[in-house]
Amino acid sequence: MNALRNKVQLIGNLGQTPEIRTTDSGKKLAKFSMATNEVYRSSTGEKVQETQWHNVVAWDKVAEIVEKHLNKGTEVAIEGKLIHRNYTDKDGNKKYVTEVQVNELLLLGSKPVID
Repeated sequence: MNALRNKVQLIGNLGQTPEIRTTDSGKKLAKFSMATNEVYRSSTGEKVQETQWHNVVAWDKVAEIVEKHLNKGTEVAIEGKLIHRNYTDKDGNKKYVTEVQVNELLLLGSKPVID
């Protein structure tokens, strides 16, 4: 049951082409946003689509896969965990960030959008 304590699974589409960086220590980092959609009927019977946006990060080998295969619009399934962090911006304001850190990635059938 410990494996379920902080586990996230999402299926959605990339909102942008991933940003790829290499840290000073040589680790590869990929960052991108991902949209998930939920469709339901309102109390009046009207079809409603709700989109949620997620900040996603991937490290090392998973980041290499992201760099080679993912583009804006690509449909993927990811599994990972929630990471909460904070930092102080250049104006001295404290910022809080929640991200999904990917440890497994599966490319799905949708064709990516080309910019």
